[in-house]
Amino acid sequence: MNVVQCRVCHARPIVPFLDLGRTALANSFVKPGHISPNEPKFPLRVALCESCGLVQIDEEVPPEVLFKDYIYVSGTSDLIFKHAAWLASEFTSRYGLNSSSLIVEAASNDGTVLKAFKKHGVKTIGVEPAENIAARANAEGIETVCDFFNEASARTVRAKHGPAKLFLARHVLAHVADLHGFVKGISVLLDNDGVSAVEMPYLVPFHDKLEYDTVYHEHLCYFSVRVLKTLFEKFGMELINVDEVAIHGGSIVVSAQLKGGPRAVQPSVQRMLANEEARGLHKLAPWTEFAKKVAESKAALLKELDALKAAGKRIAGYGAPAKGNTLLAYCGIGTERIDYIVDKSPYKQNFLTPGHHIPVYAPEKLLQDQPDVVLILAWNFAPEIVQQQAEYKKRGGRFLIPIPRATYI
Repeated sequence: MNVVQCRVCHARPIVPFLDLGRTALANSFVKPGHISPNEPKFPLRVALCESCGLVQIDEEVPPEVLFKDYIYVSGTSDLIFKHAAWLASEFTSRYGLNSSSLIVEAASNDGTVLKAFKKHGVKTIGVEPAENIAARANAEGIETVCDFFNEASARTVRAKHGPAKLFLARHVLAHVADLHGFVKGISVLLDNDGVSAVEMPYLVPFHDKLEYDTVYHEHLCYFSVRVLKTLFEKFGMELINVDEVAIHGGSIVVSAQLKGGPRAVQPSVQRMLANEEARGLHKLAPWTEFAKKVAESKAALLKELDALKAAGKRIAGYGAPAKGNTLLAYCGIGTERIDYIVDKSPYKQNFLTPGHHIPVYAPEKLLQDQPDVVLILAWNFAPEIVQQQAEYKKRGGRFLIPIPRATYI
């Protein structure tokens, strides 16, 4: 479905500035032998609302298609475990949570983050729409409601478990088509002195580091603090703090409370708003320039890969994340350039990537095969990957990062 009005302020039209082509859904991996000539592909364009400044894609795929049977799980990265531990320790202490406090996480996935909070003795409930992932979380002792988070599911959770002292949503708001329903759900669920902590990739590093590959059909929006302030205020809430975190290429955790709540607004909110205003990221000009740099980045990466192939080098990829599949699709990279990809997730191993059908194996294959160069598609975990694959590098292997420009590390 093509979207012509802004998801936050409903202004129209929104202005496209970057076209990444027609791509397969980034998490729709294919079983070998089941490649269809009619594999679904959808337009992937990025647009700006010149009224409120929201950067967003202008195409929507029904959420039941995207999330019904999902293959992303949190618990495959050491970095995610460390980040979950930090969130649990910091927010439990900061907001005075205890054994009577209820934490509700939307899109709680396999419960990795809620497990960290449970270690602090708080009560937890997850809300997760993917049936297979919710079942896994429940089996591992994290009570999880299989549903999308919205006003209706918020009322159901509150009626059964009471109000939330902390509402948590990590890297899900960008996936939500009905932003108004989601934030209304937060306001319904929160206790009078409760706090909402929403984590998402931040628009500033997205722009500065040229993170175009984080655009895919699940990621509908790319948020600034300016836009989030507008969105939360629509539903009687106010921003009280912004934490900057390095995860996923540069993210923010935005804390909010019901308007007039007990906590003071911290200086971080105004500081971030002032920085965004000075950069002008709510205007079209920086994004037109962004699109030009994306095209240059693509050309540089293909030039390097083609030079390697011309020299007889063998190339593999590390990581089969959604961002990697966007990059492969936009750059037109298939098995003619990359022999295979390795990934730690058993849900992706022994499948083919969407669209370009590159085989995915377990990471052990790198040492068995010793390709000359590994293109790190999961670049947000690059330090962790290089550390884990120290033996590969010791044997002469090289790691290539694709963005913002093809660079060896």
